[in-house]
Amino acid sequence: MGSAVERTDEHVREYLIYRGFTGTLKHLDSDMKADKEKGFRVDKIIDQLQLFIQTFDLNGLKDYWGYLDRRLFCRLEDIYRPTVSKLRTSLFRYYVVYTVQLKNIEKTQEFFQRQAQELQGQPEWRDWFILPFMPAPEQNPLFSPYFSRQWSDTFLVSLHNFLSVLFQCMHILFFDSEVQRTTCLQEENDQLRHMLFSLQGEAKLKKQEEMVHHKLPPYIVDNFLKYISIPICNTIKCVCVGGGGGGVNTYDGVSLITDLTVFWKTNRFHVSYSVKPKDPVAASKEPRPVCSAGGTSDQQAGSTSHPRQRRHQDHEKERKELFSKPQIQVSPTKRGESGDPDGEGQRGTGVLGVEHPFIKLSQEEYGEHHSSIMYCRVDCSGRRVASLDVDGVIKVWSFNPIMQTKATIMSKSPLLSLEWATKPDRLLLLGSGVGTVRLYDTNAKKNLYEMTIDETHSRILSLACSPSGTSFVCSAAAHAGPGRSGSVTETVPRLPNHLSVSGQLLLWDTKTVKQQLQFSLEPGPVAINCTAFNHNGNLLVTGAADGVIRLFDMQRYDCAMSWRAHDGEVYSVEFSYDENTVFSIGEDGKFIQWNIHRCGVKQSENSLPQDATGPFVLSGYSGYKQVQVPRGRLFAFDSEGQHVLTCSNNGGLIYRLNSSSDSGLEKVLPLGGHKAPVVTVDWCSAMDCGTCLTASMDGKIKLSTLLAQKS
Repeated sequence: MGSAVERTDEHVREYLIYRGFTGTLKHLDSDMKADKEKGFRVDKIIDQLQLFIQTFDLNGLKDYWGYLDRRLFCRLEDIYRPTVSKLRTSLFRYYVVYTVQLKNIEKTQEFFQRQAQELQGQPEWRDWFILPFMPAPEQNPLFSPYFSRQWSDTFLVSLHNFLSVLFQCMHILFFDSEVQRTTCLQEENDQLRHMLFSLQGEAKLKKQEEMVHHKLPPYIVDNFLKYISIPICNTIKCVCVGGGGGGVNTYDGVSLITDLTVFWKTNRFHVSYSVKPKDPVAASKEPRPVCSAGGTSDQQAGSTSHPRQRRHQDHEKERKELFSKPQIQVSPTKRGESGDPDGEGQRGTGVLGVEHPFIKLSQEEYGEHHSSIMYCRVDCSGRRVASLDVDGVIKVWSFNPIMQTKATIMSKSPLLSLEWATKPDRLLLLGSGVGTVRLYDTNAKKNLYEMTIDETHSRILSLACSPSGTSFVCSAAAHAGPGRSGSVTETVPRLPNHLSVSGQLLLWDTKTVKQQLQFSLEPGPVAINCTAFNHNGNLLVTGAADGVIRLFDMQRYDCAMSWRAHDGEVYSVEFSYDENTVFSIGEDGKFIQWNIHRCGVKQSENSLPQDATGPFVLSGYSGYKQVQVPRGRLFAFDSEGQHVLTCSNNGGLIYRLNSSSDSGLEKVLPLGGHKAPVVTVDWCSAMDCGTCLTASMDGKIKLSTLLAQKS
């Protein structure tokens, strides 16, 4: 905050110099020298308000408070508006009482005359209009408390504390976050520039040390045979099948394909041409001459018709074309392998290097939470994010064009789950720990409805909104003692499958705000940990605490199939991109792909480390450990369903699906950036660049912007 204040001071000084306000600039420099705290001075604001009151400057008092209201108070949540209104009323009462105490009746009457139109409709001011006509208002029981020293001191302290907390919690200097972001981008650009220079230098060295496989431009092949007799190092060999030449040149009715393969190894240079005859019959009658290196460099230089400058320009053009192509990696070969002492037999075994499918353009941090994150979800439009921590605080924030908090939701009852509504996407479903679900409008910043689900099953573990937007599915579970609420605990007891917590799966109508039906859970009521719809809402897949995955037909509202999926609880479940399979992560650490057309048939199975499946452990000092049960999404797919993002100890980790490797999963890109275990992820592909969200146990959320490299 101190750097932001100093930066603001410099901007103000530049503005005053630009406008020529030299007198104001002198006063500013004088005040800045006297200011030792170099921060926000709430006491100065209180002093200024008192100065307006003591000088009976009603206009200055109203303007000053109006400025605070426009710049600060208007950005608060709606729940704080009554507090601001009470402080404003108390401020004006403080002014009126001061005028009465100093027996300045003219100022008292002036206040009510100028404020009559505004105050006469407010019930808290109804009895105050008689104040100028009372001989001794300080003795009246209605007004006597306001004339006491205790009331005035209490009001000033309350106003001071309110402004202090406001300055600490809000980003008063709007541009500070933008300056920090610009600085980070400049640092990243410098690092990328140095990396580019180093890669270019390595490419030049590898050109001399490794084999290179590329396609030369036509004009190089056109003139190659004219200079082929120049001796390079020890030996040059040129094999021309069906004639010689290339490009626009033709030899004996045969045109050369301009596909030239050059292999440089140690001190030898080998060139081979492949040709395509214009007339196969005529070409078959032609002999196959073999052209070997001969002559001296001076003789060849004299035989050419091109000047030296032309050759230099061609060389530079060739260099630019080569370096404009993607970097090619060649697998090295050893001399003496396969019985070839000189390594001649291994010169054509180079393969193209594998490129990463994503480039990480940037990574930003959202740090408004002060405890471990449980849920972090992007809305359907990809513009806003809703994140929930274990303290029950929900932050609604945007990241484009800048990262900014839009709303803060706090509740007296603990919040355990959240989900964005699909239509309209400004609505947010909030599940609590007391059996209620709230529908919150993020634009109006208020609750629209609050639905009571079930008192016996009071923990709302999972919410899923149908893509049609007309209904949502709610998973309610009974209390299971410590360790199963999703909050940070010391130990996480595991219940056997036959002792799983009781639960319900309910379908609610968002328009009528009424329960439509309760799904049947066989073999008995069990807690559903995770739910997910397919693209049109006709199928619903759930993962339960008994390790069973259930697939529901939402047109008939019954369970189409179910199977034992994991040894322990199912933590997270999602449909695949083509919706022919279902992926799940369980307590046993397995990441499994299931075929939904053949009940219980595994299509692939992979073991993930514990930091990807949970429970998540954060170690502290003196052997203290915090353990969190997974509640949010543990994996997310990209827009094409070919890559999956999972959790890890220090950030997200992207794998490639359907890989040819033995494990079935191939590590592609670690996102990193976290100092605590990541507990939930999300992948938004609504924008041009994919955005990965990774949330950790220290309350930090990293937003990584990726650029897909199309092959």
